[in-house]
Amino acid sequence: MKRLLLCSALVLAFSAHAKLPAPVLTDEAKAKAAEAAAKTAHGNKVEAYKLCLSMDRAAGNYFKNASTGGKTVKPAQAAPACVDPGPFVPVVAVPAPAAPVAPKS
Repeated sequence: MKRLLLCSALVLAFSAHAKLPAPVLTDEAKAKAAEAAAKTAHGNKVEAYKLCLSMDRAAGNYFKNASTGGKTVKPAQAAPACVDPGPFVPVVAVPAPAAPVAPKS
């Protein structure tokens, strides 16, 4: 049993040192990765907006029900307004113009 544990520990130790080469990304792959990152960022903004709206509804409901229940509540603190991020607009990358080539003499 000890040998099995020792062998498996050695295998894990040596396999942790093995590194894969860095992938070579083309311009198209870089553009797709940038667009995916932009979509993810926009999705996070949309989720934050939805969370903000739901928190506003919950706070409004709390203040409405607390005041009708006879509880004394402190006034609400000022919070920033919820900002709608709008629809996702993909960023179109404009290819860089090719450098002019000097004629050979």
